[in-house]
Amino acid sequence: MKVLRPFIKLMLPYWKPICLGLLLAFATVSSNVGLMVTSAYLISWSALQPPVLDLMTLVAGVRFFGLSRAAFRYGERYVNHQTTFAVLTKIRVWIYEALAQQSPGQLLSYHSGQLLSRLVGDVEALKDLYLRVVLPPCTALLVGLVITVLLSFFHWWYALSFALFYGLAGLGVPWFVRKIARFKKELAEARDRLHTTLVDSIKGLTEVAAFDLAGRQIEKAAGHGNAFNRWQQLMYRRSALTGTLTQLLANLAMFVTLCLSVYFASQGQIGGIWVAALTLGVLAGFEAIHNLNQVVPHLEDCLEAGERVLALVNTPPLVSRPAPQPLFHPGREVTVRRLTFSYPQSNQVVLRHIDFHVPAGGKLAIVGPSGAGKSTIAQLLLGYWPYREGSITIGGREVSSFSEEELWTTVGLVSRQTYLFNATIRENLLLAKPTATEAELWEAVEKVHLAPHLEALPKGWDTVIGEGGWKLSGGQRQLVALARTFLRNPSVLVLDEATEGLDPVTEEQVLAAIRRLMEGRTTILITHHLTGLEAMDEILVLDRGEIVERGTHQELLSRGGLYSRLFRLQEVS
Repeated sequence: MKVLRPFIKLMLPYWKPICLGLLLAFATVSSNVGLMVTSAYLISWSALQPPVLDLMTLVAGVRFFGLSRAAFRYGERYVNHQTTFAVLTKIRVWIYEALAQQSPGQLLSYHSGQLLSRLVGDVEALKDLYLRVVLPPCTALLVGLVITVLLSFFHWWYALSFALFYGLAGLGVPWFVRKIARFKKELAEARDRLHTTLVDSIKGLTEVAAFDLAGRQIEKAAGHGNAFNRWQQLMYRRSALTGTLTQLLANLAMFVTLCLSVYFASQGQIGGIWVAALTLGVLAGFEAIHNLNQVVPHLEDCLEAGERVLALVNTPPLVSRPAPQPLFHPGREVTVRRLTFSYPQSNQVVLRHIDFHVPAGGKLAIVGPSGAGKSTIAQLLLGYWPYREGSITIGGREVSSFSEEELWTTVGLVSRQTYLFNATIRENLLLAKPTATEAELWEAVEKVHLAPHLEALPKGWDTVIGEGGWKLSGGQRQLVALARTFLRNPSVLVLDEATEGLDPVTEEQVLAAIRRLMEGRTTILITHHLTGLEAMDEILVLDRGEIVERGTHQELLSRGGLYSRLFRLQEVS
């Protein structure tokens, strides 16, 4: 139960609506019991043909309990669901804030399907913590105590029999069913596999179609879906068994109460008109227990979901950042000294003894074959991963000492994987600077020559571009990303394969925008395209994590080394 403490703590600020919801739930069940008792008593007394005026109070009671039951039920549902939604909002914000503290490198290690399960499936399960786990036992306990006390005024045998069957239904049945059926973990794992497969298939839809993999992916998703359905069916069977056993105990309690009532009435210990009233009142009291049937399954759901969410939330950030401070504007020079890096939980050295210096306004290119470690340098500049050997400084200040806001204000990244949100172009641009004016937005789009593309779109600024910007071409997506970076106005610009995958015409448009964006900024260009590097002040050639060559474009060509060979291969291709 320790797992649920953080979530219960998040519920405590809402103790007032929680108490109100509990009282309304108790009032709802009480009204139902009152309705059954009053109705049965009225019918029994009517059989004796008393004066009509003597029945008016009971008739009014039946009306009151009938109407109040509906009113209390509505109020209980409204208050408790409002409370549940408020708690859910707080849980989601809490999880998101915890994820935001983790470094981008850590977030890259999660599969998007797993994150989807945590943020949607597990949070959805946690919504039952209050509504299905906390509230029903409290309501059932309160109802059980009140009915037991009231029955004791008639005879202690009533109270004893009711308490026995009520306790068996509320505690014994869930315990028994839990012992014979435990498979919550398997259900959660099956759901994760299904989500992962679906997310992979949707994200890779183009490749699936291109390589005719639709049948295979459908078969894979169907397999995981069938496995998930099998576990769900077992859950439903357990739920049905719980309901059946509870109803059986409720009927037994009613039968025992009927037998006791007949006996006590024959002995003159109670009036005959109480036989039906007490019998039906006991049966109605089990309404609170029926809501208790699913407490154990939902508790298991919450425990499993809580463990997975806490595993995500309690993961310490790999990169420790200082507390936010007034923004510091460092110098623009970038210096890397003796940098050696391995990914966490890996002994393989990715970068070894990397040294370079880019003066303020300087332009450095980092080239090399795929897997040489080029993009890793960009990630380290942006604080994705912690580095243990060497140093990375911007303006003479160690990157690890920057707060997150300082780092992202100082360094601007444009990569081949720049993400655009499913929103309008204006909203995507304003992410870089929420306070940007219309004039600043136009300056940014004109700087990167995005304006002609905006005019061609049906709604211009207000065109919704779809998830990841799929409604735009590859070149248009990169131009939006460049305009967004221009709005942020970083001191240091990192370009990581920003023109990858573009056709020659579009690539030239994006390169022209990049050249305008580079003006006056310290620039680090990471690419395996060796064309257009004559303007760079220095070029580093990486191979297997080490700098094997450095110099200007002409110097490297004249040496006949790796750079020269790569350049000639590209010319031939």
